[in-house]
Amino acid sequence: MNMQNLMAQAQKMQRDIAKKKEEIDKKLFPGKSEWVELVFNGKKELVSITIDKNKEITSEEDVEVLEDMIKIAVKDALNKVDEETESEMGAYGSLGGLM
Repeated sequence: MNMQNLMAQAQKMQRDIAKKKEEIDKKLFPGKSEWVELVFNGKKELVSITIDKNKEITSEEDVEVLEDMIKIAVKDALNKVDEETESEMGAYGSLGGLM
């Protein structure tokens, strides 16, 4: 294989990686807990937060529970981003500097 073909393949691979990353960045990833639903995009930016209006927050303990539910929902959504990224981009992981 000559150097020109190798460079062409590397450039194609870079375009493929960029395209996959762009697709992931645009995708939405919901994270849920009992009281809270959050949505992040593939860039791990918070897009929306919804708190179950049927849950009454009347005490300090309720606030602590809500805070825990938010943490759970954040972790859930960000894990989904990481799983999708690994699933779609894992094949390129050994290419290091190209990503």
